Amino acid sequence: MEFFTILLSALLGILSPAGFVVDRLAEDAIRDQLDSAEALAVRIDNAPGYQVLQGRADRIRIAGRGIYPIEGVRIDTLEVETDPIALNPDGFQQGDPQLEQPLQAAIKVVLTETDLNQALQSEPIVDQLNDFNLAALGTESEGQAEEYTLVNPQAEFLENNRLRLQITLQEEQSGTQNIITVESGLAIGSGRQLQLVEPSIAVDDQPLPPELLDFLVGNLSERLDLANLEESGITARVLKLEITGDQLTLIGFVRVEPQ
Repeated sequence: MEFFTILLSALLGILSPAGFVVDRLAEDAIRDQLDSAEALAVRIDNAPGYQVLQGRADRIRIAGRGIYPIEGVRIDTLEVETDPIALNPDGFQQGDPQLEQPLQAAIKVVLTETDLNQALQSEPIVDQLNDFNLAALGTESEGQAEEYTLVNPQAEFLENNRLRLQITLQEEQSGTQNIITVESGLAIGSGRQLQLVEPSIAVDDQPLPPELLDFLVGNLSERLDLANLEESGITARVLKLEITGDQLTLIGFVRVEPQ
């Protein structure tokens, strides 16, 4: 969700009065919305050119390498190409850009295995991992459920669109640790929901019972369903998800409704 918010803010910033000039200042407007970027290029297509002054663009194209939308999370490659964009004239003149019509864009994102492992160590991702429902893995001691944290996650890209994740489950009070190994194929259902293909989860090399595996897989798929964005006026679909060598490629589109 945060990535789409950053992207929308960046696109609106390009056409706002503060962002108006040509491609170079449009690039600066996008950089202001990111934590950092190793390389970034922006092109605004307009015919006639004065449309930018009216908050309109025929097409915006963005190409970046080493994009950090937030600290500690790196995207190896980012490519964005929009349909025509139109801002509400009233809000545009007041410096409060808002969409007049839906914004649609095609997006390509490439993550390397190194990028993913770096992201898994970042504070925002660590917080989300520890927010995951671990109750099913816990036991009770003297009537109280034990509390766990997930530490030292490591991911590995495999052949046939498969991913292996190893993470340490640490009981907070005693410090006892167990190694969790997750392996699964990755697919997208209906363009919006992550599907785990032939998943397996083992704790200290002992496979989880099928009923517990189904519970955890269902919980994860629900959290990663892009339909969750629709309450915010964002429709996102994934057209391609592929692991090749040390790279994971996502190709999709996003549609943002006027607020």
